[in-house]
Amino acid sequence: MTKIGVSVFFLVLLWSAINPKDYLTWLMETLPAMMGFIVLLMTRKCFPLTGLLYSLILIHCIILMIGGHYTYAEVPLFDWLKDNGIFARNNYDKVGHFAQGFVPAMIAREIVIRNQVLHRQQWLNFFVVCVCLAISAFYELIEWLVALLIGQNADAFLGTQGYIWDTQSDMAYALLGSIVALFSLSRLHDLAIKRLEK
Repeated sequence: MTKIGVSVFFLVLLWSAINPKDYLTWLMETLPAMMGFIVLLMTRKCFPLTGLLYSLILIHCIILMIGGHYTYAEVPLFDWLKDNGIFARNNYDKVGHFAQGFVPAMIAREIVIRNQVLHRQQWLNFFVVCVCLAISAFYELIEWLVALLIGQNADAFLGTQGYIWDTQSDMAYALLGSIVALFSLSRLHDLAIKRLEK
């Protein structure tokens, strides 16, 4: 974690907390970012991550904070895309779910490689994708539980916008994100891990 990264995290978090659409939604959407920051702070000495991974996690946190500020169904850029006929709905939540596969794929990959969890490298990608799907499915279960607990106020948190296949498409985007991450970043990630372990 660099000082610049920490500063960016807190600046965006502060911005997102100023007059969000709904404070309960803001808290629920940004809580994973805040919890992640605490975990990274606690593990920075015993298990520091690669710079690549810290950067990806920061980007994911920013995505969460933007969604928390506006709600995922009302991010202005994606409203503009919807209003101009590019999308049928505000698809910012799909960006979030893509990141929910993309970034955890690299986190899982780094933990598995550095801790030598798998003795056969051929299983690495399969295992990482399974972890990402499990995280995505677990998040959908949390959304369902929250919706049951808070009732009508859950619409802003769920952001389904009347789309009946929202849960399934969310998991599909996370799956796609994990696969894209593995294909696009594995070599760069291997180099970053080697530099870290020198």
